[in-house]
Amino acid sequence: MKSLIFKNIAKEVIDIEINSLKKLKKGINENFAKAVEAILNCKRGKVILSGVGKSGIIAKKISSTLASVGTPSFFVDASSCSHGDLGQISSNDVLILISNSGESSELRNIIQYANRNKNIVLIGIMSRKNSLLYRASDISLLIPEVKEAGPGSIVPTSSTAVQLALGDAIAIATMKQKKFGQHDFKKFHPSGSLGSKLKTVEDIMLVGKKIPFINENVKMKNALKIISSKKLGVLIVRSSKNKTTGIITDGQIRRISEKSKDLKTLKVKDVMTKDPISVDRNVLAAKALALMNSKRITSLCVNEKNKKHKTIGIVHIHNILESNIQ
Repeated sequence: MKSLIFKNIAKEVIDIEINSLKKLKKGINENFAKAVEAILNCKRGKVILSGVGKSGIIAKKISSTLASVGTPSFFVDASSCSHGDLGQISSNDVLILISNSGESSELRNIIQYANRNKNIVLIGIMSRKNSLLYRASDISLLIPEVKEAGPGSIVPTSSTAVQLALGDAIAIATMKQKKFGQHDFKKFHPSGSLGSKLKTVEDIMLVGKKIPFINENVKMKNALKIISSKKLGVLIVRSSKNKTTGIITDGQIRRISEKSKDLKTLKVKDVMTKDPISVDRNVLAAKALALMNSKRITSLCVNEKNKKHKTIGIVHIHNILESNIQ
């Protein structure tokens, strides 16, 4: 019985917040575009956010999102700004202040500081027209006055959901306009699951002397020694002009040994598989792993773009698994 009650409460809360987001969507106007333009034009400064209470927590999240998608940004504590931290805000910055009521007393000193410095663009996010923040802002982003979830509509729920969604919209709009792509994103997320997903073959491939190259005219007797010493179970075969012509795996060697007693007298080119499967250095490592699985192989040659026969590295399935790529 209690389980059903809790499920119904959850659905009610979600419905209330969905309705609030729909109101926000309807209210998006030209001021939103102006805010995005102001951020894009902030070439020499940073985007600084502040808020109080739950709005402050939302401001921190928006600042973090902006920074992660290529817009330098940080959060300042409203109370600390009254005790010296206003010095962190420069005349080249864009200042975004968030207050549901638009009347948070802790923001007054920041507002006054911004208004005295006419070069600072002040973007205000509030729900009340003609509030202190609304009147003081260069660009006002008016969010709808919404019903909060919970008894008495007093707990900040729907209002913070609306603030968060608006902040995400700003961040993604600037990201798209800057053409901030996967490779850019990877620079700011080198670790964790995101970092793993965005790693390219170039990040994990073996290069230089670690690549098990062998000339196609070498006798298999010597090739067996090399494949054992390199400990990758594979040899990349090249011509005298350093053109990649084939590949030999220890699996191939075992199969041929079962059929032929004269393996050691053969040349590498007589045994190799011609035109080995290769990938561009910029391919995501996860895609390389998928290719290995589909072809049932354990190694891939890595080449420069449009230069299939110029091997610059090798990626082994162990390299991918050690990098926690799935």
